Amino acid sequence: MQADNAAAPVQSEDVEAFWRDGAIRLRGLLSAAELELLTAGIDENLRHPSPRAKVASSSADPGFFIEDFCSWSENERYRRFIFDSKLGAAAGRLTGSQTVRLYHDHMLTKEPGTRQKTPWHQDQPYYNIDGQQTCSFWIPVDAVSRAATLEFVAGSHRGPWLMPRTFLSDEAKWFPEGSLAELPDIDGRRGEFPIIGWEIEPGDVVAFHMLALHASGGVEPGRRRRVFSVRTIGDDVRHAPRNWVTSPEFPGLRAELPAGAPLEHPLFPVIWRAAAPGR
Repeated sequence: MQADNAAAPVQSEDVEAFWRDGAIRLRGLLSAAELELLTAGIDENLRHPSPRAKVASSSADPGFFIEDFCSWSENERYRRFIFDSKLGAAAGRLTGSQTVRLYHDHMLTKEPGTRQKTPWHQDQPYYNIDGQQTCSFWIPVDAVSRAATLEFVAGSHRGPWLMPRTFLSDEAKWFPEGSLAELPDIDGRRGEFPIIGWEIEPGDVVAFHMLALHASGGVEPGRRRRVFSVRTIGDDVRHAPRNWVTSPEFPGLRAELPAGAPLEHPLFPVIWRAAAPGR
């Protein structure tokens, strides 16, 4: 576990941009050795998907899109990467939290020629948490073009919460129909929204708030997009049990952690803590 606020190359202007826009690019955050470790972890995950893995593209897609969740305890390379890299320190600096916990990991791989887009959505409505000190890291190990990158509506992390739906069938499987506002037609009215996004080189990391509206395109033929996301939570995040199966699901947690409690549980280990004053 990292314990040094100076360990992450996050500047004051990065913190300002994170809270202004809800998303930033941190260039060159990862070393070549960290990238090698993470790439090996993703490739191992692709060879041996967990029971939680799901295919997120249709059978008619010329490519292939697969996701997997919550694999850090089973994938030793993932574990080393999460606990030994500067991600925890970066999340602490960006969110202002004194403690950073791992919420979950998420592998997303689009093979060459995948047409399936990731539609516009916020992450937090799919989850079982409330709070503002959230930071997700989107970490490609392959170069990503501007057309295939993750895009954001700047400022959307300030709310409101919008209706989460299944990506392929557009079902409201979480909040009941009508209980949250629907997403606007962002793709049909792109000029009306402050959309931001970046080309990514291996070593770059995108950090974003869990309420930031985001989406991504497919990938070009001949280009692969292997991505690992690390979702982190800070001091003000609390358990918010839902009356439905969240994505990801944490079976049995409701019985062990009451509503409104901090997520002080082995499922959510501390990956960084601010150094004590005077040290």
